[in-house]
Amino acid sequence: MVAVLDLVMRMLHSVTAAVWAGSVLFLTLGLLPSALDGSLNASPMESIVGRFRWVTRGSAVVLFLTGGHLAGTLYTIGDGGGFSLFGSARGHLVLTMLGLWLVLTGLCEVGASKLADGFSEKKVRSPAAAAKPFLYGASLVAVALLVVAVLIVYGAGTVY
Repeated sequence: MVAVLDLVMRMLHSVTAAVWAGSVLFLTLGLLPSALDGSLNASPMESIVGRFRWVTRGSAVVLFLTGGHLAGTLYTIGDGGGFSLFGSARGHLVLTMLGLWLVLTGLCEVGASKLADGFSEKKVRSPAAAAKPFLYGASLVAVALLVVAVLIVYGAGTVY
């Protein structure tokens, strides 16, 4: 039963991370340019940003819960056997992932907030310009998170 729970947590964690990273990249690379050049008006952007906020907040919660479960079952603190959270390459990558997760959450929230600032005045271009650095940063962090995940799963033992 525990093995099934661990498998479900790993799958839920991985799929949620991929959906969140994909939504950040799509918003940044697919929709932001259209908002910057005025091709999109405030009405569809308001709906998109609302959904993006739900994806961001939901993903942050799911990743916190599933990641906490995985860290608690796969890593140790001290000399308890297995992978040490503070004393192994994989453990350091998990802590790096936690830090990047916090940064991504903040960048997504600020970027979405900046985008939403002009909706009541039906503005899109200037809020998109204000959100651009945060969403570009979020995209870089999302990709970094996926790279760290690959290193944890496939190659942490050879990283350092």
